[in-house]
Amino acid sequence: MSEVSAWLARYLAFLERENASPYTIKNYRTDIQQFLDYCAERKITTLVALERDVVREYLNELTDIGYARASIARRVFELRAFGDHLVRARAWEQNLFRRIYAPRIGRRLPRYLTHEEVALLLAVPQTDTPQGLRDRAILETLYASGVRVSELAGLDVHDLSLEMGELRVIGKGDKERVALIGRPAIAALRSYLAAGRPGLTGKRPSNAVFLNRFGQRLSVRSISELVREAGAAAGIAQTVTPHLLRHTFATHMLDGGADLRVLQELLGHASLSTTQIYAHVTQRRAREVYLRAHPRAGDKNET
Repeated sequence: MSEVSAWLARYLAFLERENASPYTIKNYRTDIQQFLDYCAERKITTLVALERDVVREYLNELTDIGYARASIARRVFELRAFGDHLVRARAWEQNLFRRIYAPRIGRRLPRYLTHEEVALLLAVPQTDTPQGLRDRAILETLYASGVRVSELAGLDVHDLSLEMGELRVIGKGDKERVALIGRPAIAALRSYLAAGRPGLTGKRPSNAVFLNRFGQRLSVRSISELVREAGAAAGIAQTVTPHLLRHTFATHMLDGGADLRVLQELLGHASLSTTQIYAHVTQRRAREVYLRAHPRAGDKNET
């Protein structure tokens, strides 16, 4: 293993310790390794041999073979994060990748479900089986709290305070916060814990809230799959994911008048700028409603 590849392995291990999502780690491993393979073809295997021109040539090659601007920008972001890690580890004095400009791309606004679509989704699980009670509780909790799927999967029974409508979750960087849930989610969790979870517990007791049919903690992948299947069963056109429900939670909160700072705290965002993108969604929706509803908003009534 070359020096740069060894540093990549250390960085990926660091991301796992920081509770980064498996999807994020997979992308970083694939994309950064692609760049390191490019370097290896040019006999560049050490950090000291890396130069800015090599990175520029690599990005130009991606452009030439048809990579989208957003895909190239993502790779620049990932390389910058990798370089920051090298600086923190004192392998580099300065982050070479910070001297590379990423292509400018428009910020894509997050998708979300309508209130009607949420109602259809939540009605899918049949609550006459342990799995159905579990799935209803999962869907209700994701929408009610806006937690990440990894945070939901990591919940233990002692993390629940249903009397207070609170969940103790461990987010990115092992940061702990309290997420809130309302009455429907509380009721769904109570039903699952009383009549569903006991039917799923295996021979070995588990502290996990959500269990699979073997009595083991339900994985992130399994939760994502059951959410996707519920979305398809509800007849929702777009693919429904746990992250889409997180977007939906945030959008509906702002539609209901929530403060951005409060939403930032509930979502566990380190920066307010990350939360502000949802304000753009609600502003766009407000404009669409205005143009459709106000009698003098457009030119159809002009004389």
